[in-house]
Amino acid sequence: MMWFVARRLLHAVPLLFCVVVLNFVLIAATPGDPVTILVGDFPAPPGYVEQVKREFGLDQPIYVQLMRYLGHVLTGDLGYSFANRQPVSTLILGRLAATLELTLTALLLASLLGIALGMLAARWRGSWLDSGVQGIASTGYSIPDFWLGQLLILVFSIWLGWLPSQGNMSVRGAPEGFAGFLDHLRYLLLPALALSFRYLALIARITRAAMLEVLSADFILAARSRGASETSVMITHALRNAAAPVITVIGYNLGFILAGSALIETVFGWPGIGRLLFDSISRRDYPVMMAILLMVSVTVVLANLATDILHRAIDPRVGDR
Repeated sequence: MMWFVARRLLHAVPLLFCVVVLNFVLIAATPGDPVTILVGDFPAPPGYVEQVKREFGLDQPIYVQLMRYLGHVLTGDLGYSFANRQPVSTLILGRLAATLELTLTALLLASLLGIALGMLAARWRGSWLDSGVQGIASTGYSIPDFWLGQLLILVFSIWLGWLPSQGNMSVRGAPEGFAGFLDHLRYLLLPALALSFRYLALIARITRAAMLEVLSADFILAARSRGASETSVMITHALRNAAAPVITVIGYNLGFILAGSALIETVFGWPGIGRLLFDSISRRDYPVMMAILLMVSVTVVLANLATDILHRAIDPRVGDR
């Protein structure tokens, strides 16, 4: 297992290097000038503009800026935010907890409900329940996240007035104790549901397909002939043997759900990294953009590594393929 993990990590190093270089080149080639953010909208003397460029290294050729950026990344320095006037690492760490709370809640919700719906659809294949699950899956996979978020705000916040539509806490401050926890859940529910719906639909479809394949196997018939209960057959025998593709889709979507939180955090005013990325794009705050893209890339690589390790634990033949 250690050699298997080491090989995966060795494969990840050149991949991350290519991602860092590609992100830098693409962002540097985008239209716009970050100096306008640093200087401001008012007319500035040319000498002052040149001084700002020298201060932040923007007067150097692109390849020199790239080499300098790679050196800083290797030492853990993610740069300095043009728009927020503070180190990028400090800025991201201040938003990280909110994003992890939203994305992990959404992924947990999508995983639990998606697996449950997929199992029910496979158990009663061809029934109205199966048709309903497939309909929900097709709809959820087709609806854009940000549009679903706006619909949820319109229904539950504006029309019904049940849940808040913006932020992650009341402007008056959260109550203490369990009441504060419940109040925070009211702010978390809508964005987590909007972010999870697409992945819930995908997990439900994959679970249903994998379960149908396993339920037709001979060992399932043997388990039923031995008098095993239907719950034991579905969970102990069928779901365990159908877990590999389900784990794959959950693990591979961990990084994508982190990247996809940008629009949801913007729609709901959630103070996380996704909202920070959206604001940084509009402000041309290149160091923040590159740092967030690097963080998402690392998350995808680590999620894929964790998925491969789980596959190896389930099936030891994975590492020999």
